[in-house]
Amino acid sequence: MKSIQGAFSHVRLFTMVIILLSFCLCGFTIYKSMLLASKTQDRIYVLANGKILEAFASEKKDNIPVEIRDHVKMFHFYFFTLDPDETVIKNNIVRALYMADVSAKRQYENLKESGYYNNIISGNISQKIEVDSVSVNVDQYPYYFRCYGHQRIIRATSIVTRTLITEGFIRNISRSDNNSHGFLIERWATLENRDLNTVER
Repeated sequence: MKSIQGAFSHVRLFTMVIILLSFCLCGFTIYKSMLLASKTQDRIYVLANGKILEAFASEKKDNIPVEIRDHVKMFHFYFFTLDPDETVIKNNIVRALYMADVSAKRQYENLKESGYYNNIISGNISQKIEVDSVSVNVDQYPYYFRCYGHQRIIRATSIVTRTLITEGFIRNISRSDNNSHGFLIERWATLENRDLNTVER
């Protein structure tokens, strides 16, 4: 009887150890599966020109300075890239105004009232901008930025290069097709816009 009781206690102990190890193995497997699932959800694959590219998801706060710089560059590109075509001017200005508040609209209306856009069309003038750098301060909210660039105004007889320095503040808004970064430029002002040189054509 003693040997039968000893055998039963051994079997019971062995069974308990196996059950405990099975629970540990199941818990470890579930944990690893959840880690793998969360890692795969952070990746997406993009098909570009017949090639698959892997992209990684990240939080917006991780890329705020990069996104602000791109938002500011795109706003200045749309606002200051003008060709002697009323449709092109209108489309670019509409895109720019989605990215900024009433301060940009006010500047556009001032230029329109002064006949600036009519002069571009009638004089067959092209205007292009190149943004050299954008400095951003993310330590305060709304975020402050200063943009440094230069404009090239191409006329029939000359090419004028002008310096351009602007500043403003950026606040968060919802992302949309018209505003993919989800930022809005506020209190936008031009600090400097003067001729650097003129080249005859």
